[in-house]
Amino acid sequence: MPDPARIQAIADELVAADRDRTTVPLLTARHPDLTVDDAYAIQRLWVERRQADGARLVGRKIGLTSKVMQVATGITEPDYGAILDDMVFESGSVLEFDRFSNVRIEVELAFVLGAPLAGPGTTIFDVLRATDYVVPALEVLNSHIELEGRTIVDTISDNAAMGAMILGGRPVKPDQVDLRWVGALLSRNETIEESGVAGAVLGHPAMGVAWLANKLAQHGQSLGAGEIVLAGSFTRPMWVERGDTVHADYRDLGSISCRFV
Repeated sequence: MPDPARIQAIADELVAADRDRTTVPLLTARHPDLTVDDAYAIQRLWVERRQADGARLVGRKIGLTSKVMQVATGITEPDYGAILDDMVFESGSVLEFDRFSNVRIEVELAFVLGAPLAGPGTTIFDVLRATDYVVPALEVLNSHIELEGRTIVDTISDNAAMGAMILGGRPVKPDQVDLRWVGALLSRNETIEESGVAGAVLGHPAMGVAWLANKLAQHGQSLGAGEIVLAGSFTRPMWVERGDTVHADYRDLGSISCRFV
């Protein structure tokens, strides 16, 4: 079990990487005894440092909830990270490419909660009752740890690679559409690169939110009313470069766009 000083030192290293927009070598190669619980402890310290600098927690992201994402990363269990207020953008935003490392885009649905959710024992029905509305979202991945050979421990420590999210399209009540069949076409510079349907996330995207509530309960935490939850990508991550324009068409739920400069 790593000592608290080492956990703190790793969190400091990741805070510096975020500030300096750099990447660091694999944590698990340098600290092979790190566990998943250690990784979440590192993540919590990272979030606390950001909050001490004035950032505000506005929600959570869930990662690796679909088979396509697990195959793409080689990681076979979901994880979660924190969403801070300076990570949230509206459709049409121009994003600074150099703000992120290893820049990739994922297609998701965001659940905006109207009531608290606390595990254990949270079900899909609890999630649907607690959800105020669901809205299309893109996630920008921001990995501060080298990608080759990453494990779930590396990813969790790095706030589950959460960089930013872009919200857009048409918000809907969770009973207005069959959320399993919400689909999207993801384009880069007017060329379709990825597509998928939200049912790829654990059979129903609300199942990802239920998993999150129950996982947070293991760490003595819960979800509050008004929080935003990114339920997980139903496409593979799409690489983007400086100057790229990204567009996601969710058909009846509208579209999202952004540009990287």
